[in-house]
Amino acid sequence: MIISLLCAFYLSSTPLFAGADHRHEEKHSTHTSKNTNTFNIGEMIMHHISDAHQIHFLTLNEHKENEKHLAINLPILLWDNGFQFFSSKHLYHHPYHQHHLDAHGFKHEDYIMADEKIFKANEHGELNLNEDGSIASSNIVPMDLSMTKSGLGFVLSGLLVLLIFSSVAKREKENKGKAPSGIQSFMEPLILLVRDQIVIPSMGEKRAKRFLPFLLSVFFIIWLANLLGLVPFIGGFNIMGTMGVTIVLATLVFIITTIKGNKHYWMHILWPSGVPTFVKFILVPIEILGIFIKPVVLMIRLTANITAGHIIILAFTGLVIMMGQNSQIAGFGTGIGATLFMIFMFAIELLVAFLQAYVFTLLASLYFADATQEGHH
Repeated sequence: MIISLLCAFYLSSTPLFAGADHRHEEKHSTHTSKNTNTFNIGEMIMHHISDAHQIHFLTLNEHKENEKHLAINLPILLWDNGFQFFSSKHLYHHPYHQHHLDAHGFKHEDYIMADEKIFKANEHGELNLNEDGSIASSNIVPMDLSMTKSGLGFVLSGLLVLLIFSSVAKREKENKGKAPSGIQSFMEPLILLVRDQIVIPSMGEKRAKRFLPFLLSVFFIIWLANLLGLVPFIGGFNIMGTMGVTIVLATLVFIITTIKGNKHYWMHILWPSGVPTFVKFILVPIEILGIFIKPVVLMIRLTANITAGHIIILAFTGLVIMMGQNSQIAGFGTGIGATLFMIFMFAIELLVAFLQAYVFTLLASLYFADATQEGHH
């Protein structure tokens, strides 16, 4: 189940599905406007919550000639009349400038990356632009199947869950009939929490066995992915804040609900009993619309809540920097209050990381229960 989820999420994390629209580190590492050294808090926040083709850790000798960026450059995989494969460093190390281009660009051979989206250059080796400097829709966009920062973060989360589950299963066999120890003693209460407090109360023990592997996998992957996004200095992962990831999560819930839905479920939607005929013509379209609204709500709620927490912490970090630019005393005074508030918010984020995994699993469990519920006789 976990391996299947990893395959699905790899596809979702590619710019083809995620629709990456982000800025490169050269623009955001300085976090300045184009003409001044004024700190731009909006650019700083967007840089940290956005997806990218590399994992940026820190910048050395900032604003100097020997400025260096410590980063992991991820592979670029394009389909353009055949597969094109190269490292993202070939893009990031070759800045591209075009007159009137309202974006930071990078070029490698026939490909130009602007705001993390890769285009194929025209016959003049440039991008087609609109009058306002924006990129024209007439540009050729090769199919981008690259592994992005969020995709790598999800794979790491999935592999970590797989490793933990394998270790727990091994210890379960070794300690059969004995009290759990080590990682087993930590994981078992969480597994029992999902099983006994979410899945079984939602659909009963008999039906729970059919959906428990999927729901356990989803719960732990979301939780660990959220925790990974809270670890500082490792690239600023925002995995569940990436729409492409949550779209696939919600789509999987939608597919399972649709496939596993029984006769009673579909009759309730398409021709509800006990309702006047004229009301059915009003109610049925609403019920059909609800089938598609449910996964959309799952997707938006998870993405918005995770991203909002990151934005609040980054906003107060930016406030300290802005105040420090104006006055060292003001920056110090603001820094004390903002730091205390960020510690509080970080503790809240730890709770939210768990809570969002819990709520997503609970709602998915309720959808599955509704789809497989037997009619009353």
